[in-house]
Amino acid sequence: MDELELLKKDWKKQEGNFKELSYNEIYKIIQKKSSSVVKWIFIICLAEFLFWGVVSLFIPDSIYDIYKKLDLNFILNISYVLNYIIVFVFLYLFYKNYKAISVTDSTKMLMENIIKTRRTVKYYVYINVFLAAIFSIILNYSMVIKGFKTINISETAQANLNITSLDYTTLAISLISFILTILLIWGYYKLIYGFLLRKLTKNYKELKSLEF
Repeated sequence: MDELELLKKDWKKQEGNFKELSYNEIYKIIQKKSSSVVKWIFIICLAEFLFWGVVSLFIPDSIYDIYKKLDLNFILNISYVLNYIIVFVFLYLFYKNYKAISVTDSTKMLMENIIKTRRTVKYYVYINVFLAAIFSIILNYSMVIKGFKTINISETAQANLNITSLDYTTLAISLISFILTILLIWGYYKLIYGFLLRKLTKNYKELKSLEF
């Protein structure tokens, strides 16, 4: 049983001034725990940005050549710009939420800030998954539709190759790849941010139980 549960049990047994003291102690603990959760949301979001920034430095030029052959340079640049904008906007919002929760001095305002933070996190997750899905669709479409136009196939290979069968195989692989990619991204966000959101929800319920 954690410190908060012990205080709540003790609070219910006390009366008068002792009750008011325990109420303030419980509130401070919940506020501290909520502030810590939002701080971790900010840190994880920043770590994601730094991680993908480092990964991009090690991507070989041959990968970019493939995007160029598929006429995807413009889409790739747009995805980079959108990613930077989204990350910077949500880093600001997460930091703002963290500061708001840290200095809140009323139960009602703390509950409202927790709800606002949960909503912000959900928007962040949905937008990232949506953009990942859109980019994956464009990439897979280009690989299937445009892919064969950029590959030099010898006349002998063309005579012996069943293009239709290869098209269907490529389409199936692309579809499976798309589904797995989206599931992995969704699973990651649900695991990491879902865990933190559950903590915030628990804190919200604790605050609500004080309002009687």
